[in-house]
Amino acid sequence: MIGYSDFLSSKTHSASEFGFNPVWVPDFLHGFQRSLVEWSCSKGRSAIFADCGLGKTPMQLVWAENVVRKTGGRVLVLTPLAVAQQTKREAHKFGIEADVCRDGKLGSASIVIANYERLHYFTPGDFQGVVCDESSILKNFDGVTKAAITEFMRTRPYRLLCTATAAPNDYIELGTSSEAIGELGFADMLSKFFKKVEKTYTRADEHRGGVYRIRGHAVDDFWRWVCSWARAMQKPSDIGFDDNGFILPPLNVRQHIVKARTLKEGWLFDVPAVGLKEQREERRRTIKERCEMAARLVSQTGKPAICWCHLNDEGDMLTSMIDDAVQVSGKDSDERKEEVFEAFSSGQVRVIVSKPVIAGFGLNWQHCAHQTFFPSHSFEQWYQAVRRSWRFGQSSPVTVDVISSEGESDVLENLNRKQDAANTMFRNLVKMMNDSLQVRSKPYGTEKEEVPSWL
Repeated sequence: MIGYSDFLSSKTHSASEFGFNPVWVPDFLHGFQRSLVEWSCSKGRSAIFADCGLGKTPMQLVWAENVVRKTGGRVLVLTPLAVAQQTKREAHKFGIEADVCRDGKLGSASIVIANYERLHYFTPGDFQGVVCDESSILKNFDGVTKAAITEFMRTRPYRLLCTATAAPNDYIELGTSSEAIGELGFADMLSKFFKKVEKTYTRADEHRGGVYRIRGHAVDDFWRWVCSWARAMQKPSDIGFDDNGFILPPLNVRQHIVKARTLKEGWLFDVPAVGLKEQREERRRTIKERCEMAARLVSQTGKPAICWCHLNDEGDMLTSMIDDAVQVSGKDSDERKEEVFEAFSSGQVRVIVSKPVIAGFGLNWQHCAHQTFFPSHSFEQWYQAVRRSWRFGQSSPVTVDVISSEGESDVLENLNRKQDAANTMFRNLVKMMNDSLQVRSKPYGTEKEEVPSWL
């Protein structure tokens, strides 16, 4: 017969333990990094949602090395494009054996680094553990690719997800992470914690089966469940450590509104674009005006800069207007992309032009403190793009020039709304994480019961 406290514990939604005590915790880790590595090893299957520049790469490499030493097997580290070589350099800097593999032909290295797009070359049985670096990128892949990644991870004993932007404006995206590490499946999570709202808003909402909100009575239980398999932090003090050395420099976001030289057909004056169709038309109609503004802002500084764009025509025009700019586009080979990224990192290229979906994840460009950005509705693209420069390790104030047309005011408002939602999510996650740890430290039935006054 089990005790009452054991019975109550069995009814809570919390992650299972599949891990082990770490066998190697190196001195080069900061205190908060050491704590997260020890926790993730003890869990075996977990997620670390840590802000940009907090050292997710050394943490995931140490975690992988622990799995290698514990099991004697290999660990596969999946990264966004062009981050693989950066991860390899980090591994060698810390004395960890790791190598990049593109074709699935495994060498002597126990830690294998590969791009997500190369996963089909690898066999799950060759690895004891899998790390998904910048795991929030999973939702950017098509359904088949995302399902393949999730299935590959699902069969491995040890799994780790690392990202800085976990579901910044949509809580139910956390279900993708949960399913990948073997906790509640996406549909199970929805049924336990969420309620469907009848009205649907976008094609993406319809694809997911509708719009959901957390059930009122399940809010605390939901966050406590997330905290049982994830740790989140924007700064070391979020988990009880000193912020010394991890204080960001100022971020200066300057908004520039350009006026279109041509009016929409049939109109006497410009009005804000309504709906995605009109916004796309507005964006194409003002390409030259926006690119001229970006080129002028970047050319006059003579310092390193990143020009973010979303359309191929924008990238081509920016490159032609800025003398020493080099563009990285989707049509470039992987080798070409990595070559330009490395040249920009080392200072051989002053200005790089690219899209957030290509270069917005995982790259460390603290040497650059100036960006131009054409806004879109994707908060994650905005967040990740800005964080290539504005991250811990940056020593200078960062300036981001946001350039839009008069008719795109709704886009800027939407980004600000999503920024507020992202801040709320992280505050909730950190608060519930700390509350959950305090609750778990107290056995059920240890607190004094009080009779309500109305009785």
